[in-house]
Amino acid sequence: MRARKLRAGPVLLVVVALGLAGAAAPASAADYERLLNGSFSSGTSDPWWAGSGTSGRVTGGEFCTDVPGGTANGYDALSGQNGVPFEAGQQYTLTFDAHATTTQQISAVAGEAVSPYRQISRTDLTVTPSTQHFTVTFTSTVDFPAAGNGQLAFWFGGQAAANTVCLDNISLIGGVLPPGGLPPTSGIRVNQESYAPGLPKRATLISDSATAQTWTLKNSAGTAVATGRTTPRGADAASGENVHEIDFSAYDTVGTGYTLSVGTETSFPFGISAAGLQRLRSDSLAFFYHQRSGIAIDAAYVGAAYARPAGHVNVAPNQGDDNVPCRADLDCGYTLDVRGGWYDAGDHGKYVVNGGIAAWELLDEYERALRLGDASALGDGTLAIPERANGVPDILDEARWEVDFLLAMQVPDGAPHAGMVHHKIHDAQWTSLPTRPDQDSQPRRLSPPSTAATLNMAAVAAQASRLWRTTDPAYSAKLLAAARKAYAAAKANPAALADPNDGTGGGTYSDNTVTDEFYWAAAELFTTTGESAYRADVTGSPLYRGKSFTTHGFDWASTGALGDITLAVVPTDLPAADVAAIRTAITTTADSHLAQMAEMGYPAPYRTADGSYEWGSNGLVANNGVVLALAYDLTRQARYRDGAFAAMDYLLGRNPANYSYVSGHGDQPVRNVHHRFWAHQLDASLPSAPPGALSGGPNSGLQDPTAARLLTGCAPQRCFVDDIQAYSVNEVAINWNAALAWLAGWTAEKSASTVDTTPPSAPGTPAVSAVSDSGATVTWTAAADPESGVRGYDVVRVAGSVRTVLTTVTGTTATLTGLSPSTAYTVVVVARNGAGTTSPDSPAASFTTRPAGGCAVTYAANTWNGGFTATVTVKNTGTTAWNGWKLGFTFPGTQKVTQGWSATWAQSGAEVTATALSWNASVAPGQSVAIGFNGSYTGTNPNPPAFAVDGRTCG
Repeated sequence: MRARKLRAGPVLLVVVALGLAGAAAPASAADYERLLNGSFSSGTSDPWWAGSGTSGRVTGGEFCTDVPGGTANGYDALSGQNGVPFEAGQQYTLTFDAHATTTQQISAVAGEAVSPYRQISRTDLTVTPSTQHFTVTFTSTVDFPAAGNGQLAFWFGGQAAANTVCLDNISLIGGVLPPGGLPPTSGIRVNQESYAPGLPKRATLISDSATAQTWTLKNSAGTAVATGRTTPRGADAASGENVHEIDFSAYDTVGTGYTLSVGTETSFPFGISAAGLQRLRSDSLAFFYHQRSGIAIDAAYVGAAYARPAGHVNVAPNQGDDNVPCRADLDCGYTLDVRGGWYDAGDHGKYVVNGGIAAWELLDEYERALRLGDASALGDGTLAIPERANGVPDILDEARWEVDFLLAMQVPDGAPHAGMVHHKIHDAQWTSLPTRPDQDSQPRRLSPPSTAATLNMAAVAAQASRLWRTTDPAYSAKLLAAARKAYAAAKANPAALADPNDGTGGGTYSDNTVTDEFYWAAAELFTTTGESAYRADVTGSPLYRGKSFTTHGFDWASTGALGDITLAVVPTDLPAADVAAIRTAITTTADSHLAQMAEMGYPAPYRTADGSYEWGSNGLVANNGVVLALAYDLTRQARYRDGAFAAMDYLLGRNPANYSYVSGHGDQPVRNVHHRFWAHQLDASLPSAPPGALSGGPNSGLQDPTAARLLTGCAPQRCFVDDIQAYSVNEVAINWNAALAWLAGWTAEKSASTVDTTPPSAPGTPAVSAVSDSGATVTWTAAADPESGVRGYDVVRVAGSVRTVLTTVTGTTATLTGLSPSTAYTVVVVARNGAGTTSPDSPAASFTTRPAGGCAVTYAANTWNGGFTATVTVKNTGTTAWNGWKLGFTFPGTQKVTQGWSATWAQSGAEVTATALSWNASVAPGQSVAIGFNGSYTGTNPNPPAFAVDGRTCG
């Protein structure tokens, strides 16, 4: 798969307490190594980091840090590794080699990477120009699990002059808990979202028993509604477990809250309904609006939690995508305006070869539905996007956002290699987690054109041209002209391959075989134009007649099957026997998937030569599900349909990780996907993943430090953890979500369902809180809809006969913004179900916004015995700027401010004030100031009950 190297920025270890070596470790302690990459033999420093103001690099097999001079404290310049496990009461031995350009003191420090920064051990040492070997032994006083907040750091600061310090052979031995691996599991794995009525319903029981077990299906009231016996399947290689199959297909009563139980084991709840897949169809497509670059993501479409400013539109600190030059070593002589498109994954890069297959799958989802299914669910008004009322099917509107970007990446006329397409555009350096797109300050650079990217654009533009032919003829002609130019340029430059070493700041997406891209592009151009030259390129290709279909599946680097899917679905003048051969390749591949799935404890259409799982395995599962779905479309044989639904069962929870790999769907969905904005795990003010995002899934390679710490020794299907830092297993990407969207759309279409004409019940009476001069928070009790489920809620302002939708959300809390100061509002809440039917209004709630010039304060305290650190955020919620401010509050207990920062702090009795400093006195509307202090207390440490800025009480 693609080469990526994504890292969070370092979290600095600050001196708070000194933990000294204590009792010796018990005799049972093993020689477990707790650090990763301590020898730097790979030539990279991952997962070691260098702190702010320093720079680190691997040179000569050592990790060398350039240390600035003139710092005051040791921790002002440092390097280290996060996620180091420590066990309280256990002894550890740290060894390392070190030397420096000039002699200086350094400190080896073990402790906590986040507030309150507890320290386990600090040892001061002197390094010289001669390499020395150091040994430090200490006993931990705290517990930090693997990939938790434990940290080992080396402090280099507090020196008058600049220096370079080099480390090597760093080892930390100790503890009794084995590193990595996964604990034994038990339980029942189900599709946590819902099973379709009238179709197979199967689950997996983990059990070492060789005899059948009794299973019971219970409804939401806990009443048994069906029972049966499991089928023992024995050892399952992919999961490393002994399993049984539970088949409850005979039960078909629509409902929610069902559970399966065997003995003391009980599954997560699930539904029997078409509604879950119908919601997933729209949620999986909504992912792409969230990923748009170059446009503000509006709360009216995604809710306040996911709204954000436009990214990379040349508004500071962005350097913008409107005038992007080539990499400095290329000097191409022009810049391109490449605003728009979708951010590829968890980073801010935009890659043509991944954008190509993603856009193609959305377009193909629509084209397949037009010719073989029902496209009505993909029409105008079916998605929450700005274009939802323009008369064009929404899925085409969404795809166009990316298609236009692909065209913008084309080398302009008159330049060398005109007509070719640049491979990618991304940051000059990797950004840290979290970084919202509009806060990305990195320069943006174009990588060289590549044959693969050029053919991707040619293929997608040709495909899009025929789909817009009647909707927008002028746009269709523009697309076809760009496709022709790109295809000709690729034929003139057939070996312009992407550099596999171009991986700084973005993924490489290198591919040394482009025969498949040539076939795909020729197939799309021939299907759109019918011209003989393109026909000859299709029939003359060694991939003609379905040769690209394999059990591994298609993806961004293997695209020949995309051309064949088009030729199998869209009529052309190719010989009927050749089209039949392509369709046979599809069904033969589907048969192979079914044969393999029949032997699996957790059926998934996925196969590698050695049985391992690779980066983005879930994307391949979804794409192979597409093949099964197409086999059903072409033959109407039920076994293919059932296989496609089984693939969806796997993605939605019937897997050994016991996660729904789709955020927002199921009782244990992924939440902490690797993403720079959906980063709630790292910053509580940011959201977790919205509904409908597909995690990359199990990856035996464990190609990131968090996965390597937690999953060593994992069976292939269990190499997964829901952690934002585990990018090799838990990133999202547009190509994987496009595959999910295609499969979700197909399974929703094929789910047996009656039309839901019953509206949801009315939501409960709204409760209004956190009222400011421009906003408020509204919370209500959920509505109910047993048929197709509640899909979302509109918060509506009612003023006489005028009704205005203030925001739309999927949960039962909404944050209203953009309200007018000193204004009375009356609001009701309206629910919408999976069929689009709306509920009666909730009871009304009224409130009045505060006068302009308001404020909001958040206060959080990290407390330990007798002391605490408080972080305070002061926000200007008014409409005019502050030019100087004073925060006031009263402690409710015995608390005392002992040391503060970012303000002038004063305390008289229980009353505390914090006055602005010169550098943070000016606060624009909507902006915030972060300040804080260390304090002491006796007894308890309750938070202050109220805050005021310049005498005005804050919301």
